Amino acid sequence: MTARLADIAAQAGVSEATVSRVLNGRPGVSAATRQSVLTALDLLGYERPVRLRQRSAGLVGLVIPELENPIFPLFAQVIGQALTRQGYTPVLCTQTAGGSTEDQLTEMLVERGVAGIVFLSGLHADTTADMERYDRLIGQGVPFVLINGFTDKVAAPFVSPDDRAAVHLAVTHLAALGHERIGLAVGPKRFVPVLRKIEGFVRAMGDVLGTAPDDAEKLIRHSLYGLEGGQAAATALLGDGCTAVVCASDMMALGAIRAARQQGLSVPEDVSVVGFDDSPLIAFTDPPLTTIRQPVTAMGQAAVRALLEEIGGTPAPHSEFVFLPELVVRGSTASAPRNHPGA
Repeated sequence: MTARLADIAAQAGVSEATVSRVLNGRPGVSAATRQSVLTALDLLGYERPVRLRQRSAGLVGLVIPELENPIFPLFAQVIGQALTRQGYTPVLCTQTAGGSTEDQLTEMLVERGVAGIVFLSGLHADTTADMERYDRLIGQGVPFVLINGFTDKVAAPFVSPDDRAAVHLAVTHLAALGHERIGLAVGPKRFVPVLRKIEGFVRAMGDVLGTAPDDAEKLIRHSLYGLEGGQAAATALLGDGCTAVVCASDMMALGAIRAARQQGLSVPEDVSVVGFDDSPLIAFTDPPLTTIRQPVTAMGQAAVRALLEEIGGTPAPHSEFVFLPELVVRGSTASAPRNHPGA
């Protein structure tokens, strides 16, 4: 093996240690140097290790958490269409409870030689997760882009909506309708988008209503994403006297509407509810949901452009591309009830 390393190193014009790093998929090697080593392997007649063989130009993995929330299939559709237009075939990988994990799906994609991977709302958004998994992927020479959730611990392009601005828009809208006691229903605190929404909420409550940060924090409830989570969080907020609830997803907002109705309250006459995403069919709920539109088309297309630049060897800046959301006013928000003490 020593002689083989020496031959490859001499052919590529690099050290044996560099050759070893490339062959073992370790980080710390530039794309140009990695390619020189792989070319040397080919010229000397050595067979490339399986994980280093030429990747199919046609396959790109898309790893998403689940399909029950309609915003994820919408992202998949936008990203899939953008990839198809560029001659690539998307491979959709969905995590399921008790099923495949993100790491298992990633390993499967790498073994199949994908040209790159798009991660949507993955472990990169979890502040408690180990980011070394992405370093290993970089070491294997697999380009990837991350959507929703930023960390400076991973050297890759990130694409995100402005979560702080999103909640600020919602609070400003509700305050203009006369609401003073506004609650925030969000997911677990360990996720980056949740932390950003909290920051936006506390700041907006102070800027728009003059609410002290400590008092604003008391109007935040954490729960699981989904109908049940939104219902649980909203039940607690309504019990605290809130006349309006801002939710971290449209599904949570539908749960908040259910919570209000279970207490004999009407939406929006007694309680106003704002969602987040503007996922398909939300305009047709009862009542039609006021929500913050996540710029899915722009974000998905930007993610594909960044990934193709990575694949093409002209990488985009390894920073965060932030997209501004939009308030979509429909029928689930109205003036604060006059008979409420906070109105």
